[in-house]
Formats: sequence, C-alpha cells, structure tokens
Amino acid sequence: MEKAINRQQILLQHLNPSLPSSSSEQNHNLAVSASACLAGDSAAYQRTNLFGDDVVIVAAYRTALCKSKRGGFKDTYPDDLLAPVLRAVIEKTNLNPSEVGDIVVGTVLAPGSQRASECRMAAFYAGFPETVPVRTVNRQCSSGLQAVADVAAAIKAGFYDIGIGAGLESMTTNPMAWDGSVNPRVKQMEQAQNCLLPMGVTSENVAHRFGVTRQEQDQAAVESHRKAAAATASGKFKDEIIPVNTKIVDPKTGDEKPVTISVDDGIRPNASVSDLAKLKPVFKKDGTTTAGNSSQVSDGAGAVLLMKRSVAMQKGLPILGVFRTFSAVGVDPAIMGVGPAVAIPAAVKAADLELDDIDLFEINEAFASQFVYCRKKLELDPVKINVNGGAMAIGHPLGATGARCVATLLHEMQRRGKDCRFGVISMCIGTGMGAAAVFERGDCTDELCNARKIETNNFLSKDSR
Repeated sequence: MEKAINRQQILLQHLNPSLPSSSSEQNHNLAVSASACLAGDSAAYQRTNLFGDDVVIVAAYRTALCKSKRGGFKDTYPDDLLAPVLRAVIEKTNLNPSEVGDIVVGTVLAPGSQRASECRMAAFYAGFPETVPVRTVNRQCSSGLQAVADVAAAIKAGFYDIGIGAGLESMTTNPMAWDGSVNPRVKQMEQAQNCLLPMGVTSENVAHRFGVTRQEQDQAAVESHRKAAAATASGKFKDEIIPVNTKIVDPKTGDEKPVTISVDDGIRPNASVSDLAKLKPVFKKDGTTTAGNSSQVSDGAGAVLLMKRSVAMQKGLPILGVFRTFSAVGVDPAIMGVGPAVAIPAAVKAADLELDDIDLFEINEAFASQFVYCRKKLELDPVKINVNGGAMAIGHPLGATGARCVATLLHEMQRRGKDCRFGVISMCIGTGMGAAAVFERGDCTDELCNARKIETNNFLSKDSR
C-alpha cells in the first residue's frame, strides 16, 4: 500500500500546479492528492463502482384506493387490480418485460397459494412472458414495502439487475378474519395472546398508555382528509395513479356498468372535528378509536420498478429515487402501533443520517392514536409528514400500502426538487412490529457526491455508506 501511494505521489507531482511558498493551507487542500485504494483500484474507481451499484427506482405507480364492498373496485377481481400497475411500470419506461428478474408482490389476507396464482395470472395479463417469475410476501401492513425491500436486496446481492416490488389487497374479496381454530396454548403466554388482539384494541391501548386524546385523534383525521382533498383537487395524484377500466354491478338488478376508476373514493373534503366527535367508539365503550379516526378498509394495488443505477443510466431512464436503507423491528404486540417510532430511527441511522435530515415522511395512519403518538415521540415537524394525506383519508389496502406510499413519496419529492433530498416511509405492523425505509431523490447525487472532505494525510477517503 505504501509503495502504491509513493508511486501516486511521484506521478501527482507532475500534475499538481506549482504552489508558491506563500500558498495558504486552504489552497494546499485543494490540490490533487494521492489516495489510498483497495486491490490496486483508484478511489475514483471505487466511488464510481459503488455509485453505479445503487438500487434506484425508475417508476412507481398505484391504482386509486377505493372503499371495500361499496367503492369503485367492489366488483373487480384482485388480479385485475394488479395487472394495470404491472403493465404501467413497463409501458411508461419502454422496458422489455423479459428483462425483469422477479416480481415480488406484498399481500396479506388471501390464502397464500390462491393469491400467488392470482399474481402470476396478473403478470400474464400485464404482458410479461412466462420466463419472468412471481412470488408473494406477507409482513402484514408492511408487505408492499417489504416487497420493494426484497427486490432491492436481491439486486444488491447480484441475483438480477431489474425487479418489481408490488402490493395488492382486495379487502372486498378477502375480509380480515381468522380461518380455523386457535391453538389453546396461546392462553399460556401473554405476548402470544396479544398477537390476536383486534387492531382497534391495540389502538385504544396506545391512546390510553401514552395519553393521546380523542381531540388529537379527530384533529389528525380531519387534517388527513383536508390534505388528501387538496392534493386530489390540484391534480397531484395524477402522476402516480393508473386509471383502471373495470365494472360496477348493481346489487339489486345485477346490471353491469363499465367504469374507469382514477380517483381515491374515500376522501371526505368536508370532514370536521365536530362531525367526527359525534361518532361512537368502536372497540371500547369509553374509548377514543372510531371509524372516523382509523384507516379505511380499502381495495387497491401498486408497483415499483427497481434496477441497478448503471443499468438505468445505460437505458437512459430518469431516476425517480434511490433506495437507501430498510429496517424492520419488533415491539410489544399490545401496542403494535408504536412500531414506526422504533423503526424510523433504525432506518435513518442505517443511512448515516439524523431525523432532521429527512425532508418528508410517509407514515401510515393505521389509527390516529398511533400516528399522533409516533409523531410526538420522534418530535417530527408536522409539516413534513403525510403532506398529501394518509390512510385515514386515502385508505389502507394492507398489502398494497407500502407500494402506494413509495409512489406518493417519490412523486412528491420529485415535485419539490432540490429542497427535498431524503424521504422516509414507515408503518406499524399487526402482531407487534414496525418497518421503515429511507429514499433519496434521484437527481441529487453523482459519482463523487459521497466523497468526504480531505482530512488527515491528504488522502481521499472511501465512499461514506
């Protein structure tokens, strides 16, 4: 290593401008300098190599989210929800579908084998050849984000260069219910028993344990609807929503009406705290969790196209965002809603960032109680969180939420440009977990951006990770 550096120093003497004896230390630090290297490669090569290996997102789209059993997708098969977004990420990038190494779909409620078959069918409907494999993943409410993280990890590992992380849920077709009997052994362990708590009960536990008031919860819900309504009215969601041609069946006559669904149908622009205050608690007689300050039960799908940066650059594709880090954590099942308060710091730390470095947050609003708690616990600036509304207004199709959040976050970061570099997506997870991921806006980095300032020995450091 010393011999290599000495050789570099001799060569660089011919490249450095002659510095007068009165040159300042500042000017000296600007001079070309020798650099420590690995395996004989220059530091510049190492930076370019790591830069090209970044996992980037080049497209992210979703369907509108619709109220289950009575919304726009109540008569739409799950595979017909997924197919349009899978098709969109290919058609809008002009990518040859045969180049996709894998399609991973986050999904929760349907029987595993059936949903896996539906996802494979959806891929065929979308125009993928039989050579492209498909699989599903289930980490409950974070399944869509887990799918994106799984694809990013596979690209990092070198399994393939291009993949799709997607999410799908039809809560009309597959309502939340336990199938079969429960193991009696669960009564012997409190933590296991708490895994079976209704999610609304865990919301009440968070509100009670951490003092989140009914007023705070209703106010958060109203703000969610207000922001989502404003985003819809201004056309912000048009960049991320793929219209779906489907049908609506009249339950009385059986008549079918062709429709195109392109707008979230659960948003209530006129929601008010006074109106929400009239709603009765659902899960506890003297509780604070109501239908108005909880996430909506929804149908929808989303898809995210990821690839190695070098491949995206070779194809001339615009880079929407860079996948930086992902963390999944465990928490007490009885208060599963606190998950983001643990997962967000873990993911941000893994990215070598601080919470103050994050410009935008998409935190899933499973319940207002847990959303308000996490916001207060992490001392986050409210103006950075769910700027276009969240699940209380837009909806929460369990397996699709993570993919929906990626589309919403990255399109908003792109609109904000240079004033918005880092974004975080996070959600709580049933049975007591949390997940979070850090993304960087796609056009704010280059191959030298991570080089640290020259400090000791006048050597260039390796990339900060």
